[in-house]
Amino acid sequence: MGRITDTVKTLLIINVVFFIGSELLKSKGIDANALFALWFPKHPNFKIWQLLTHMFMHGGTTHIFFNMFALYMFGSQIENSLGQTKFLFLYFSAGIGAAALQLASMYYSFLPTYDLYLQQGMSTEDMTVFFQEVIQTGRYRILDGISKEAAISMIDAFTTPMVGASGAIFGVVVAFGVLYPNLPLMIMFIPVPIKAKYLIGGYVLLDLYAALTGNNIIGPANTANWAHLGGALIGFLTIWYWKKNSFNQHRWH
Repeated sequence: MGRITDTVKTLLIINVVFFIGSELLKSKGIDANALFALWFPKHPNFKIWQLLTHMFMHGGTTHIFFNMFALYMFGSQIENSLGQTKFLFLYFSAGIGAAALQLASMYYSFLPTYDLYLQQGMSTEDMTVFFQEVIQTGRYRILDGISKEAAISMIDAFTTPMVGASGAIFGVVVAFGVLYPNLPLMIMFIPVPIKAKYLIGGYVLLDLYAALTGNNIIGPANTANWAHLGGALIGFLTIWYWKKNSFNQHRWH
């Protein structure tokens, strides 16, 4: 692996500063997630800048370690191949694409049950009070014809914020797989090199399986699988388009 680029170094520093700052605020009883994590758009904490800032927030030391390790391992190589401007476009567009797909999945969990509450006679004002009570007390009402599982799914979509650089980094990692598909990679505990296209493609398929079934084979149960897939999709489409339309064919390896 070559020298770490200044852009990747800066991204690493910003992520670490955000993480340390959040932990310091938490120790003083202040939740930085309320301002910088990405909340469901109907939640009172939602702000438009969270589409960007959530990429620099993390849920713990393990979360930030693996994200920053992947950025360190793949980011500089991708920047050296694309240049700084295209690398930053890839990184942030993958992060925003990840947020968009994750929000779409949250709406899919939220809207059907929300509509059932309205059909049962609740008004939109009643639902605002419903969610205020959920936020303040954790208690909620289940009406006839609405299952507990459906209510919990709706509430989780409303109350669970999205944090992490995973979507942006998935875009970078998939870009690596597209640019260097046959490059052998090593993975911990498996002493056999695996071509990038198989290793990275396999990981994406595991995320797709987890997103569709709710069964996470790799990672914790609360992993934002749709965000990973959104970042991966943007990374793939962006690099595919640039390769197809590149005027300088010798830049791609």
